[in-house]
Amino acid sequence: MKQQISFIHKLPALVTGILLLTLTSATTGWAQPKSQPQTIGRYTLTPADNVFLDSLQRDTFRFFWDTTNPKNGLVPDRAPTPSFSSVAAVGFGLTSYLIGVERGYITRRQAVERVLATLRFFRNAPQGAAPINVAGYKGFYYHFLDMQSGLRFKTVELSTIDTALLLAGVLSCQTYFDRKNAAETEIRKLADELYKAADWTWFQARQPFVSMGWHPESGFIKSDWKGYDEAMILYVLALGSPTHPVGPEVWPAWTGSYEWMNFYNQEHVNFEPLFGHQYSHCWIDFRGIQDAYMRQKGMDYFENSRRATYANRAYCAANPNKWQDYSETVWGLTACDGPRDTLANGRQFFSYRARGASAQRIVDDGTIAPTAAGGSLAFAPEICLPALKTMKAKYGSQLYGPQGFRDSFNPTYRYWSPFAYGSTDNGWFDRDYLGIDQGPIIIMAENLRTNFVWNLMKKNPYIQRGLSRAGFTPVK
Repeated sequence: MKQQISFIHKLPALVTGILLLTLTSATTGWAQPKSQPQTIGRYTLTPADNVFLDSLQRDTFRFFWDTTNPKNGLVPDRAPTPSFSSVAAVGFGLTSYLIGVERGYITRRQAVERVLATLRFFRNAPQGAAPINVAGYKGFYYHFLDMQSGLRFKTVELSTIDTALLLAGVLSCQTYFDRKNAAETEIRKLADELYKAADWTWFQARQPFVSMGWHPESGFIKSDWKGYDEAMILYVLALGSPTHPVGPEVWPAWTGSYEWMNFYNQEHVNFEPLFGHQYSHCWIDFRGIQDAYMRQKGMDYFENSRRATYANRAYCAANPNKWQDYSETVWGLTACDGPRDTLANGRQFFSYRARGASAQRIVDDGTIAPTAAGGSLAFAPEICLPALKTMKAKYGSQLYGPQGFRDSFNPTYRYWSPFAYGSTDNGWFDRDYLGIDQGPIIIMAENLRTNFVWNLMKKNPYIQRGLSRAGFTPVK
């Protein structure tokens, strides 16, 4: 199967999409947690909501628990298709284990063993400037690693964002495992070593920004982290580092490259794929805190993501390109799998692509990803829950399996092809689950219900230092 190129690093294909489309083994017997109705803004979760979320979280958790290599903690990029490991998916997996303990899916001891295996692997994995037989360099890790050896997969880049997402999961474990026994003390120590090893200043090839990545064969990627996207977590971690911190001037430089625009009656900082509005929020609660940019706008980043979610839904409901099944309860554009790169009946379809809709550009081929609504559960449950429930009920086992929602589906694509697995008379349905899309579903569902991960990370001094150095203060 053609190698998946992840959300940020498929830039050439994303540009092509813009040009074409702008303007046009399950574990059983887990305990059911006791959930109390929670009020989120003006929305109160009903008993039926909690039953649905219980099932969704439990099933999604199985992806991380059942597919991970228990010897080294590496999470596959996708399953059931045989795959390399995604280091970003490892970060999501680490945090999902904590949710698993809290909800009774696994014991604390089971989680400790899995987390220790993971952190020991990354601490001991070979690092260096050589192009082969290494897992990383300068405290960063290659985007994809071999599931068994843990070494660089082919010629992928040393990735700053994927390492940042890994480290977010690492720090969540550091904060959660706070007991004084030997195992949990080792987790905290290993987490500290991993975070402190990342040399963020080395990656500032064009100051003050951080480069997207580096190849031993050719050097730094020519693109930096500019403009609003998922890199908030990256810059917070880079600012919070006690060993290799970037200077505070990077934050205003970064926010200075934002694009504030109105899209479908929602004024917000635009970025078309919804994952960019979700990933950083998995770990950081931006409610009630503002940097200088958001103080000027009179809102916070949580509200920005809520508006982006509403705009994404409104675009899909309007359905200007007349794709099959789009509606107010079947919607969601973000980076995800797709049927294949092909032109059929005058319509362009894609395989993996960063789909999305914003005032700047639209990349839309009729492919919907449940993680778009799932990753926004905490922002707008009143529209995300009905979407997830509708999609599960409408498409059944074609879309929802033992490990939760499969990655994506396209009701318009009905052209059978041996290259487009999942093609049916009812459209195309992915057969895979993707780690970087499963993670936001389980984490943001938990933040919606209990604020668990958000409250946990408020205790982490590195995250709090990073936010402070970025200029965040409570809303007055």
